[in-house]
Amino acid sequence: MYKELTNKVVDEVFKERALYKKLCGTGKECTNCGLCLVKNSEGVDNIIKTGAERISTGLGVTDEKDFKNLNLAKMIDHTLLKQDATFDQIKKLCEEARKYNFASVCINPCWVSTCYNLLGDTEVKICTVVGFPLGATTTHAKVEETKQALRDGAKEIDMVINIGKLKSGDKEYVFNDINQVSLTCKSAGALLKVIIETCLLTDEEKVIACLIAKEAKADFVKTSTGFSTSGATVGDVALMRKVVGSSMGVKASGGIKTYDDLLSMIESGADRIGASASVKIISSINN
Repeated sequence: MYKELTNKVVDEVFKERALYKKLCGTGKECTNCGLCLVKNSEGVDNIIKTGAERISTGLGVTDEKDFKNLNLAKMIDHTLLKQDATFDQIKKLCEEARKYNFASVCINPCWVSTCYNLLGDTEVKICTVVGFPLGATTTHAKVEETKQALRDGAKEIDMVINIGKLKSGDKEYVFNDINQVSLTCKSAGALLKVIIETCLLTDEEKVIACLIAKEAKADFVKTSTGFSTSGATVGDVALMRKVVGSSMGVKASGGIKTYDDLLSMIESGADRIGASASVKIISSINN
């Protein structure tokens, strides 16, 4: 059953890419292609001015000029998750986030209150990780870790699924693990992003993980911790976007070091980027 679903999703991803040029002509009639960003950029600008925080787009947004006026910094979680990160490095991270107005700073739990004190008067959110980086702690531990982070000022939680349970076929455990953290986040008005660690999963397992995260009421699915065998790929991002549709976010993280890397992830369906090279990426756009 899940193998058939995986094949269907993958087929749809490639079909959407293949049909892009055929469906998107110069006519004004809407084909429901999801490419308003390209074909009606003025309309998108008006929607943003009206108050929208996120615009969903389909596959095939390929021209660099289409992103010229977008505030890409607002799509980036400025990240420092190294175990040897010092106070001075965390302070610099926050100063950069304030300067460039990144979506959030993503840091380890011990730094949440520090970052909140440094950024509490800005729009930059505090994001932290739970069950990181292995995902193998108990659900109770993840919930308590989440509660502490929320008390300290976090507004976004990036949790790692229990990969071993997923690969063992225990979908009920994985659902409950995510759902308990999701309920905790929602009680405090916080976002939950679920890290599925794509590099350790088969395509079938990626589909299953995304479907479970969606059912468990998570807000995003996320590719990677950045601490495993590899990071985000455009293929994985496209697959994840196809599975979750437009009702969830997709965060690409791990190995995104240049503007071209960022652009390829957005083209494939990501609407949030996790990167430690954020300043380098944004500076290269402006130069």
